[in-house]
Amino acid sequence: MQPSVSAAIAAALHECDPRAKVMAARKAARDWRLGRLDFAFETAMPDVPGRPERPELLPPARMPRRGKGGSQRGRIALWHALAHIEFVAIDLALDMAGRFGADMGPRFVTDFLKVAADEAMHFAMIERHLRALGSFYGALPAHDGLWSAAYETRHDVGARLAIVPMVLEARGLDITPMTIERTRHAGDEKGAAILERILDDEIVHVRFGATHFIEMAARLGEDPAKWWKSLVFRYFRGTIKPPFNDSARLAAGLSRDFYAPIA
Repeated sequence: MQPSVSAAIAAALHECDPRAKVMAARKAARDWRLGRLDFAFETAMPDVPGRPERPELLPPARMPRRGKGGSQRGRIALWHALAHIEFVAIDLALDMAGRFGADMGPRFVTDFLKVAADEAMHFAMIERHLRALGSFYGALPAHDGLWSAAYETRHDVGARLAIVPMVLEARGLDITPMTIERTRHAGDEKGAAILERILDDEIVHVRFGATHFIEMAARLGEDPAKWWKSLVFRYFRGTIKPPFNDSARLAAGLSRDFYAPIA
C-alpha cells in the first residue's frame, strides 16, 4: 500500500529545518506527480507548522527598519525578508493542498503541490543569494504575521483562496517589478534574474487560486467578484491599495472587477 498524500504533506509541514522542509516539499510534489502517493486524507494538518529556532519572529510594529536599500545592510535586510516570505509560502501551499484537498479534488492537490515545490525552489535560490551577500536565513528577525492568514481561514477553503493567492500573492505581482528595477539599478543582475523568475511563477500561482475560487463560486451560485469582496472584508485585516500591476493580475485571472472597487 502506498503512503497517502496527506501524510507526505503533513511530514513536510512539521519539518523545522529550512533545507529539510525544502526537500520534503519538493519530494511530496514529485511523488504525487509520479503516482507514488494515494489520494487519502487520514492525516490532519498542524495548525502551526514547524519553524527553525531562527529567525526570531516579531510583530510587525517591532520589526527593525531595513536601512537604505543601496547599502549592504539594506540589501541583506531585503533579501532576508524575501527569504522569509518564500519560506512561509511553502507552508501556505502545503497546507492548502493538505487541508482542503479531500473536498476540492486531485487537480487542486496537483496545483498547490506545484506551488509548494516552486516556493521551495524560490526559497533555495534566495537563500543562496543571501549567502553570497555574506548573510544567511535566520540572521535577522522576521515578520511573525504571515501565517495568520492561514490560521484564520483554516475552516474555509473559499476564504483561504480569497486571501492567500488572491490578496497576498497578488500583492507580490504589484511590488516585485519595482523591486526588480531597484535591484538591477544597484548592479545586482543575478538578484534581478531571480526575482523575474519568481514573478513569472507567482502569476501562475495566483491563477491557480483565482481559477479554483471562480469554479467554486460557480458551484455555489455566487458572483465571484462579490463573494471575493465579502470574504476580504471579513478576513483580511490590511488594505487593498494601489499601485496595481493590472497586466500581471489580468494574466493571473484577476480582472479589475475584483479589486478596483475596494482599493
